[in-house]
Amino acid sequence: MAQKKKKSSYKEAGVDIDAGNRFVDLIKPIVSKTFKSGVITDIGGFAGLLSLNVQDIENPVLVASTDGVGTKLKIAFMMDRHDTIGIDLVGMCVNDIMVQGATPLLMLDYISMGKLDVDKAVEVVKGIAAGCKEANCPLIGGETAEMPDFYAEGEYDVAGFVVGMADNNQLLDGSEIAVGHQLIGIASNGLHSNGYSLVRKIFFEQLQMSVDEHVEEFGRTLGEELLEPTRIYARTIRNMRRDFRLYGISHITGGGLIDNIPRILPKQCKAVIDPESWSTPPIFPYIQLAGKISTEEMRRTFNNGLGLVVVVSADDIGEILLRLKAMGESAFHIGSVESRDDKEEPIQFTS
Repeated sequence: MAQKKKKSSYKEAGVDIDAGNRFVDLIKPIVSKTFKSGVITDIGGFAGLLSLNVQDIENPVLVASTDGVGTKLKIAFMMDRHDTIGIDLVGMCVNDIMVQGATPLLMLDYISMGKLDVDKAVEVVKGIAAGCKEANCPLIGGETAEMPDFYAEGEYDVAGFVVGMADNNQLLDGSEIAVGHQLIGIASNGLHSNGYSLVRKIFFEQLQMSVDEHVEEFGRTLGEELLEPTRIYARTIRNMRRDFRLYGISHITGGGLIDNIPRILPKQCKAVIDPESWSTPPIFPYIQLAGKISTEEMRRTFNNGLGLVVVVSADDIGEILLRLKAMGESAFHIGSVESRDDKEEPIQFTS
């Protein structure tokens, strides 16, 4: 007698459609709190819809960016805490388009897990929604994928996609930066989301530390310090641009000060920076000392305490610094724009 074949199912293969539907139902009220005027869709459709009002924009330009969180996710896994990593995701995407002069219109997310852990995924979305509310950017859709056997147990990946709009006449492309302009650094709150492969090597391989270990210099556990979410500078940038002319903004991410500041400078200009002009969070000297990292490598890998560098006129710098202080920002006059010849580096440090 022929053996009866066992029936197979998608769930047995590792993909639980019912869990996916339950996840969508749970995140609908969370995501809907990010919506603003123009959103004409709900979570769960085939695509997100947004109505555009461009009557006040003379020459509209769409500005888009995509990013992830990198190996900072490993810290979230180690701590089993997932409600802040979404803030990082929004910060990395939104900051990038806002320094170009764009206003964020919409955010999409992508979450991929080996097996959908509904509770964990909801925590991730809570963080994304919190970041979107901070940035005043609606989260209008996304994708949650189950990929059996693709990730280690309990691990996942996230990616974010943001679309913004700017008036072509008001884009911040750095083309009008000139000799004599001044540089303002706006503080970061730590590592943000860059350099974590090196950071993990130092703390967990070389120093054999635990995420639960209290570090006196940080005033909290190592894990809490490393999981501190990326600053979202949306409100700060909007406020400055409303009343002052900004000639360029650099978001200090991977590549640190050395690679990111030159991205906005004309070829005939260089940035001359005084590294003693701002306060550096303790995480950076701790890493440098523990890992025996050169100053050059620190400046190329980490933000070193500055999340944004803003180029302004000499006439406005005093007033802008006062405004930033009134907004609760720690901001510093860190240097100036000077003339550069072809043989010089585009960024120089005075010490």
